[in-house]
Amino acid sequence: MRVFVTKPFARFADYENIGDAELLDAVRRAEDGLIDADLGGGVIKQRIARRGQGRSSGYRSIIVFRKASLAFFVYGFAKKDQGNISIKELRAFRMLADSMLNLDEAALSAAKRNGTLMEIG
Repeated sequence: MRVFVTKPFARFADYENIGDAELLDAVRRAEDGLIDADLGGGVIKQRIARRGQGRSSGYRSIIVFRKASLAFFVYGFAKKDQGNISIKELRAFRMLADSMLNLDEAALSAAKRNGTLMEIG
């Protein structure tokens, strides 16, 4: 399983002090079938715990996900700041998933080189 974060998500995670271990835990749970919300079209929502607190009061992450293959953290938000994503945002994430889940190795390598994606794990 390859796990990536987008540049905007990396900024969010840095600002909120979310480490790679928490992100990898969210992917492990999804791999084990413990998906908080399957939004369809290769898009899932996973909770990430706030340090010292539980997942329910923490952060939400939108992940473009294909089991046993690829996971891209594309969007994150604190539950206290935003209740959920809009239908318009969901449609955009599904279109993004269609593109990202079809990236070949050359495209992934190029995105890593130019800083658009960072691989973790």
